[in-house]
Amino acid sequence: MLRIWGRANSSNVMKVLWLCEELGLPFERIDAGGAFGKTREPVYLAMNPNALVPTIVEADGFALWESNAILRYLARSRAPGNPIYPADLRLAADCDRWMDWQVAAVNRPMTAVFFTYVRIPEADRDWPATQKARSEAETLWAMLDKHLAGRPFITGEDFTLADIALGIYAHRWFTLPIERAEMPNLRGWYDRLLLRPGCAKYASGPLT
Repeated sequence: MLRIWGRANSSNVMKVLWLCEELGLPFERIDAGGAFGKTREPVYLAMNPNALVPTIVEADGFALWESNAILRYLARSRAPGNPIYPADLRLAADCDRWMDWQVAAVNRPMTAVFFTYVRIPEADRDWPATQKARSEAETLWAMLDKHLAGRPFITGEDFTLADIALGIYAHRWFTLPIERAEMPNLRGWYDRLLLRPGCAKYASGPLT
């Protein structure tokens, strides 16, 4: 059985759990990272020298880290041809583009805002830096809002890995106690994600 190493409240672990729910994949999850530790133990470092989560391990011992790489691997290996990771090269490239955009652009400012409100003690919060990060994130979400005009999902008619990768951060955007510009396309997309069992089960709870 597939093993997933990582704490359930990690955004990157949530991506993998959500996909497993979408594809009906059985798995065993092992708490690791954060308060659970384990990621700097020799056994874990042998699987993932970054000491981060998630890491997946197949029954034959194959290990893989980096959440978006894991999404692609599981989609290809468990559900080839499923539109969740398109077979069409251009649609797949579009999906990849937005997944890479999540890592390269959205992750940094959204993580800064999230940590300020959820994980950093109030006395230690850097409010000017947080406001700057919030503004940067809002600019990025406005780009996606514009892109989603006339599209139910990021690449078009079908729900894909790109929606999972960015949906995790959209939940934070709409849940954190911050000011947000009106973005009806983004909000409509997020509401559609909330209807999916994988999102409801693994990616729409309280922020911790």
